[in-house]
Amino acid sequence: MSDVTRAEICAAAIADAFADDGEIFGSPMGLLPTLGVRLAKLTSNPDLVISDGESRFLAEVPALGAGSDAVEGWIPFRKVFDVVAYGKRHVMMGATQIDRYGNQNISAIGDFAQPKRQLLGSRGAPGNTANNRTSYWVPKHATRVFVERVDIVSGIGPKLAEQAGPAAARYNDIHRIVSNLAVLDLGGPDRTLRLRSVHPGVTVDDVRAASGCEIHADDDVPETRTPTDAELTLIREVIDPKNLRDREVKPEAAR
Repeated sequence: MSDVTRAEICAAAIADAFADDGEIFGSPMGLLPTLGVRLAKLTSNPDLVISDGESRFLAEVPALGAGSDAVEGWIPFRKVFDVVAYGKRHVMMGATQIDRYGNQNISAIGDFAQPKRQLLGSRGAPGNTANNRTSYWVPKHATRVFVERVDIVSGIGPKLAEQAGPAAARYNDIHRIVSNLAVLDLGGPDRTLRLRSVHPGVTVDDVRAASGCEIHADDDVPETRTPTDAELTLIREVIDPKNLRDREVKPEAAR
């Protein structure tokens, strides 16, 4: 298939982040993470457990925005916290800020005592990052998102987790950061941000210019893979037939 869009590249990259998890609760926050998790369920990781985001574990993979009567279990909101504490969960959250050490902020911008802008609040980020494998989705890679130091730590990165002690560090696992430009992890020096791949049409210099902190790059940074024809069929005809993905990532064709 031709004319693969940036959103479809991102969906495949998100699916790859969940590919090796095995039987674990895939817990995506947002449209592209949900698309990617459902793609992984239908391809690389059929053992992945998915939900409708409200109260039900699903036995099939519905289209985005569609309901499903194929229910294999119940996960009401209060039960989510049991899963968070147990740990067999991989959550992909958003991030208003991420710093070079993998700390995330969704709480507020500015000083904690008198912020310039109030955001969501920390919500589940502290528990997620202390107990579960955690990845992040950033739909617009920008200098105000990738920063040298987050204003407020909502989700904790590995260095701060170690400083906080075993309760915070034992299960801390910041796995992937997928943005509209690249895929990153914390494989850089001293567990800092590292480029794993750049999306087609994007260069390492493009990513660095769009970042407000240093990002390590190895000598040869590969290109993020393009979805296979089978994956594109699933994305376009099964999971997202209404093309909701282009609302989140500009429909720029990958070169």
